[in-house]
Amino acid sequence: MTTHSEHAVVLGASMAGLVAARVLADFYERVTVVERDALPTAPVNRRGVPQGRLIHALSARGSEILDELFPGFTDELAESGVPSWDDGDFSRIRISVGGHRTVPSGTSPNAPAIAFPSRPLLEWQVRRRVRSLPNVTIRERHEVAALTSTVRRNRVTGVVVVDRGSDREATLAADLVVDATGRGSRAPSLLTDLGYGRPPEDELVVQLAYTCQLLRLPPGAVTEHFIAVFPEPGRPRMFGLVEYENDTWMFGVGAMAGLKPPGGCADMCEFAADFAPAHALDAIRDAEPLGDVCHHRVPSNRWRRYDLMRRFPQGFLILGDAICSFNPIYGQGMTVAAIEALLLRDCLARGDADLPRRFFRAAAKPIGVAWRTAVGSDLALPEVPGHRPLSMRISNAYLNWVLTAAETDPVAAGQFMRVTGMIDPPTRLLRPGYIARVAKAHRVRKANTPATPPRAVVTQGGRTP
Repeated sequence: MTTHSEHAVVLGASMAGLVAARVLADFYERVTVVERDALPTAPVNRRGVPQGRLIHALSARGSEILDELFPGFTDELAESGVPSWDDGDFSRIRISVGGHRTVPSGTSPNAPAIAFPSRPLLEWQVRRRVRSLPNVTIRERHEVAALTSTVRRNRVTGVVVVDRGSDREATLAADLVVDATGRGSRAPSLLTDLGYGRPPEDELVVQLAYTCQLLRLPPGAVTEHFIAVFPEPGRPRMFGLVEYENDTWMFGVGAMAGLKPPGGCADMCEFAADFAPAHALDAIRDAEPLGDVCHHRVPSNRWRRYDLMRRFPQGFLILGDAICSFNPIYGQGMTVAAIEALLLRDCLARGDADLPRRFFRAAAKPIGVAWRTAVGSDLALPEVPGHRPLSMRISNAYLNWVLTAAETDPVAAGQFMRVTGMIDPPTRLLRPGYIARVAKAHRVRKANTPATPPRAVVTQGGRTP
C-alpha cells in the first residue's frame, strides 16, 4: 500500500462511494465511509437506494472493473446463482434499439460478457468486500451537516456529521473528503457556503417514469437471460425483462416525454402488448409476483460541470451520480462511477497536488462519452425536446445504419454491444472494416426492401391518371 496521507472520508455508501473507498484504502491509512442509512446485513433493498427495487443489469465494463478492484468478484456472483451471458449466443439475449432488433441467432466471438445480478445482491457483495478491508470503517446512520475548511477556505479539512439516533454532532478531520451521495448531492450548496459558487450544469429533460415488478417465472417459459425493447420515434415507451439470481426475474415498463406507465402487473402487460415479445408477456402473466410493484421517476440527464469551475478547494472531490446522472435505461451510472474510481486511483498515484483539477478533467472524458451516448439516444426521439446539433444528427443517422447491420450480422452486433457495454470506445464503430460491414448490410437491406408504389391520384372524373 502506498500511503499519501492519514485519513480520507467518503460521503455515501452507494456503489460509487464503495468503489471510491476501495481505491482510497490503498493510499490512506484510514478511510471512513459516512452513510445516513442503517445498512442491511443481507442482500435486501434499502431506503437510500430506491432504484434498487427496479430493473438493473451490470455492464461488461462494470464487471471488469469490479473484478480488478475485488479479485474473483464475478466468480462470487456466479456462485451466488447470478446468470450471465458470456458465450456471445444471441439466442439468449434480445435487444431492440430504435426499432432494430439485434440478430436473433448466431454467435459473436467479440461480444462482451454481461452478468445479471439484482442491485441488492450486487451492492451487498461490494459492501461485504469493502468491509473486509482492515483500514475502512463505515459509520452508519450519520447525516452530513457541513464541511470544515482552513481559514482561507482554500482547503476542505473534514466534515461535520450528525448521529441520526442521538442528534450528536461530530467533526471528522480528513485529508480528503469525497462526495458520493448521488443525484441529490449537496455539494453545490456546500461549495457556495465556502464562497466558490455552484458549478455550471448541462441538463436534458426526459421526464422518464417506469414501473417494475419482481417475479418468479415458470421454468423454461423464457429462454433469454435479458430482453430489452428501448423507445423508438413515435413510441417513447419501453419494456424490459431480466433474469436474476434464485430464479427471480425483474419485469419493467417505462415511458419518456411525460407519458405515465400503469401501476399494476396486468396493466403493465397491456401497456407493452403492442411492442413486447408475446412469449415474454405470456410468461409474465403466469408468473408469481414477489413483493409490490415499484415506481420511479427521473426528470433529466444532469451533468454538474465541476471540470469547468475556475476555483475549487483542495481536499474535496465529487464522484458518481453526484457529478453526472444519466437516463438510467442505458445502464451507465454504476459503470461510469467505477471508471471514475480507477481515474481517482491514477490521479493519486501521481500525488495529491492539485488533485481536484486533475481528477475532474480526467473524469470529464469518460463522462462526456457516456453523456453524448445517452443524450444522443434520447434526442433521437422527436418527443424529447432539445437542441439537435448537426454532429448529433449525423451520428444518429450512422447509428441507424449500425443497428441495421446488427439485425443480421452477429459480429456487427457484438461490436455494437462492446461499445454500449463501455468496453470499447465509440470510435471502434468507425474502423474501415466495420464501416464496410455496415455499408454491406445497408445495401442488402435496401435491395430487399420493396419499392413503394406511386400513390394513385383520383381525378374529378373518378379515374386515376
